[in-house]
Amino acid sequence: MRISAGEFKGRKIGGKKLFAKKAGGDDLRPTSAKVREAIFDILRGAIDGASFLDLYAGTGTVGIEAASRGACRIVFVESVRSRATAIQTVIENIGLSSKAVVHAEHADMFLKRISRSGECFDIIFVDPPYASGEIGNILLLIDEYGIVNEQGTVLCEHTKKLKLPEAAGDLKLKKQYKYGDTMLGLYRKET
Repeated sequence: MRISAGEFKGRKIGGKKLFAKKAGGDDLRPTSAKVREAIFDILRGAIDGASFLDLYAGTGTVGIEAASRGACRIVFVESVRSRATAIQTVIENIGLSSKAVVHAEHADMFLKRISRSGECFDIIFVDPPYASGEIGNILLLIDEYGIVNEQGTVLCEHTKKLKLPEAAGDLKLKKQYKYGDTMLGLYRKET
């Protein structure tokens, strides 16, 4: 997998085999280059200087791409410890340690813990395993814990077979984008 634009354009950050092998299985579904490009087209204008939360980080490619394109703080959350360790190694190797942090924990536990600190994010990218059914619950937790800034964005990657909720508390589904079997759902706060 390579970073497609920005400061780290062209940098290879590892392949799916490395991350899947480290986790003891092949359930990893990295975001394709085509969908990553679409993500940052959608976020154009909002990414520079943003705080970016990459939930279910997997290989960390989306968060690293966010850093490459100008995000000032990136937080990766990955429950598989070996993958979180691999992401940490990559961010150290490319010199992102000063603005990136990796948490090896489940997304729901991370959100609960971070809510106590009062930290919020400008952009939250949510990409759980397609078969997990976790998106609805995670959206409710993001809203309940106040994790996204007032003008922030939550972007969910999911299979086209899943129907996203129209709302999760104050988070409202504003737009959906389709890329083959993959869809992106854009949420913003409405109060």
